[in-house]
Amino acid sequence: MKFSKRHLIKSFSWRLIGTLDTLVFAWLITGDFNEGLSISGITTFTKLLWYYLHELWWVKSSIADYNKRHIIKTFSWRGIGILDTILFGWLITGNPFTGLKIGGIETASKMLLYFAHEKLWYKINFGLDRRSKAKRLKNLKAQRNATKI
Repeated sequence: MKFSKRHLIKSFSWRLIGTLDTLVFAWLITGDFNEGLSISGITTFTKLLWYYLHELWWVKSSIADYNKRHIIKTFSWRGIGILDTILFGWLITGNPFTGLKIGGIETASKMLLYFAHEKLWYKINFGLDRRSKAKRLKNLKAQRNATKI
């Protein structure tokens, strides 16, 4: 497995956003800041690992349409993320329904946040080689031209 600075930094930036979202919803649902902090704390580390692996898998994707790609990535990541949240919400609170509530409620907010995060990172060339940059710029220009017609 090749180490990627881009995927590592992208993973950390998403994890910061995702952790804050989990903390807020876990706290609101449990009514206990410490439980919210515990749930968001443990899932910070587990999801950081899952997210990095998810990114490495998607690098190999041949989906060229960037909107389609972002939508599919959003759903695939959310599936992984919700299972992680439900599991640790249940383990920390001892109540499976609490884990389901947290995972269920944060699904919509995290999908919107993740989609925006993907769109932003698609425009950032940090950590890409020149060939990848040129290909991405060509795809972006083609997509923009197609929407103008």
